[in-house]
Amino acid sequence: MEFSNQSGISEFFLIGLTYAPDIQSFIFGLFLCIYFVTIFGNILIILAVILDYHLHTPMYFFIANLSFTDICICTTIIPKMLLNIKTQNQSITYTGCLSQVCFVLIFGGLESCLLAVMAYDRYLAIVHPLRYTVIMNPCHCVLLALLSLIISTMNALLHSLMLLKLSFCTDQNILHFFCELVQVIKHACSDTFINNLLIYTVTSVFAGVPLAGIIFSYIQIVSSILKISSIQGRNKAFSTCGSHLSVVSLFYGTAFGVYMSSAVSDSSVKNIVFSIMYIVVPQMLNPFIYSLRNREMKQAMRHLLFSVVTSIS
Repeated sequence: MEFSNQSGISEFFLIGLTYAPDIQSFIFGLFLCIYFVTIFGNILIILAVILDYHLHTPMYFFIANLSFTDICICTTIIPKMLLNIKTQNQSITYTGCLSQVCFVLIFGGLESCLLAVMAYDRYLAIVHPLRYTVIMNPCHCVLLALLSLIISTMNALLHSLMLLKLSFCTDQNILHFFCELVQVIKHACSDTFINNLLIYTVTSVFAGVPLAGIIFSYIQIVSSILKISSIQGRNKAFSTCGSHLSVVSLFYGTAFGVYMSSAVSDSSVKNIVFSIMYIVVPQMLNPFIYSLRNREMKQAMRHLLFSVVTSIS
């Protein structure tokens, strides 16, 4: 089977943020700030985990991987969007559009898998503490991270290759601020039944299985915590899960909002707003959640920032 561009289209136009020309400068400044805060915050998390030996544990290894994934998601979308606003040219090449679709699927899927792995890590640490260090050894942690990347990449390639089979109409205006898979498929002139079937089937499995794993893990965790006699012990156990639960709620809550908005409404403005909440906001807030709710991370961040300020002065 040969996969190639079936329509000869060379570019698309991302017009999702062009409805309000009077506030283009505000949108540019807002997303530029969001991008820098996201990059800076997540890089600090990664450096803190690398440089502080107290954080050389499986939990913080996966947090660092999550931060790297957040950087990749934002970098896939925001720089191109900022360039389009600055140059007043909303075009994106056919190859660039498909590449954006692929990378968003890879890193979005990777984030979902990593959140499930992190729930599994907390499950082992709380429910099976005596076996934790044996099971979650460094080799096993790396394998889990690589497996998450492989699964998400295979999912992204499947959708991307099926997208290559489609031919596209003369209407090249995509009502979005990035090449989102569903929005791109809407512009196809050929039959999209298989593509849509893949989206609903694979996405349901790809999102449902990790979410089911997270829910199962936390049912076991809560059941185990309630058996702890001391209130201090319960609070300590809950505190190790608080940040992860906040990130999971933010990620899946906004993703569910995107799905519901696209299912019940054809409003492009609503879809764009929900997509911003899903693809931009969680990646910016994750560093704050982990740094503000986690005592060890706060200490490591303070030491890191103090070292940076000292070296500069």
